[in-house]
Amino acid sequence: MRAFSFVISAGCENHGLARLADDGNAMTVLKKFHIALVGLPGSGKSTIGRYLAKRWSMPFVDVDVAIEEHIGCTIRDFFAKEGEARFRDVEQQVLAALLARPEKTVVATGGGAVLKAENRQELAGHAQVVYLSASPHEIAKRLQRDTQRPLLQVDNPLQRLLDLHAIRDPLYKEVADFVVAGSGLSAAQVAQRVAMQIELGQHS
Repeated sequence: MRAFSFVISAGCENHGLARLADDGNAMTVLKKFHIALVGLPGSGKSTIGRYLAKRWSMPFVDVDVAIEEHIGCTIRDFFAKEGEARFRDVEQQVLAALLARPEKTVVATGGGAVLKAENRQELAGHAQVVYLSASPHEIAKRLQRDTQRPLLQVDNPLQRLLDLHAIRDPLYKEVADFVVAGSGLSAAQVAQRVAMQIELGQHS
């Protein structure tokens, strides 16, 4: 993890949250940065990103949706036609453009965005990054009927998630300012923890 990053502890998500949410100075400081969420596919980045954007009255962008708007087809179809390497190049272009925007935004990245060093550099230089750490076993249960994520359309999605976690977890931690563990929690609980972590960080 980057310097001065830390992991939120369990059981403290309610303390001081209402006071911080009403602190106009904290929100002014907050909007000096993009907020980027990283994590495995199915870790809740889009759901939690929408919650945070609403809470802080900031725009929200799902990078995968932005990519599909850019390429004019689904990511699954693009993967099938062009392959993963070409997709990663497009992902890099779209992410860089989003992070270059002057209006500060909550950004839900794709699960593999951290694979390219250029993306990690962009994230580190232009955003506060939150790693939504989640158990591959829980994600596999959550996504058992998913048909849209190309890398999980395999005979054993759990094994694929375990393999992805082994490769990507160190990269998520490398780029993260905050790590929020979500295993056993609802999306709302995880979102509250993320909000508290970032809001407290504005006062540190």
